[in-house]
Amino acid sequence: MRLAHATHVLVTDGQKRLLFRNSGDAIYPHLEPVNLLEDVNPPDRDQKSDRPGRTSFSLSGATRRSAYAETDFHAQEKKTFAAETAAFLRDQALQQAFDALIVVADPRTLGELRGQLDPAVKDRIVGEIAKDLVKHPTTAIEQAIIAE
Repeated sequence: MRLAHATHVLVTDGQKRLLFRNSGDAIYPHLEPVNLLEDVNPPDRDQKSDRPGRTSFSLSGATRRSAYAETDFHAQEKKTFAAETAAFLRDQALQQAFDALIVVADPRTLGELRGQLDPAVKDRIVGEIAKDLVKHPTTAIEQAIIAE
């Protein structure tokens, strides 16, 4: 994939957001950080206070038990972070901060983002890569984009 000059690149995984701008050209890209944000989202087990609830009820003398579905707070926070990222991109697009955007995200986060992106952002997307590259160095991200 060609990474033209001044193209912005969003790299996210549902917990960390990196926004870069290509200050190089299509042959020799150079990504410079524009905005970095990391969400504090501990594992689900650390966010819970107790076991899921249970219910007992009796029909015609027979006692039955039922358990409530367990909430995954970690997954909920990832969805919230994706929504916040979509709102951030909408604000940036409305301020004319970028003309072209490449989105690099793990498949689950990419799916969440697609459903929440504003048309102003969707019109500026020139490419998507379904890979988790958040923890990779900038040079590896550049090479992954060129290789696509």
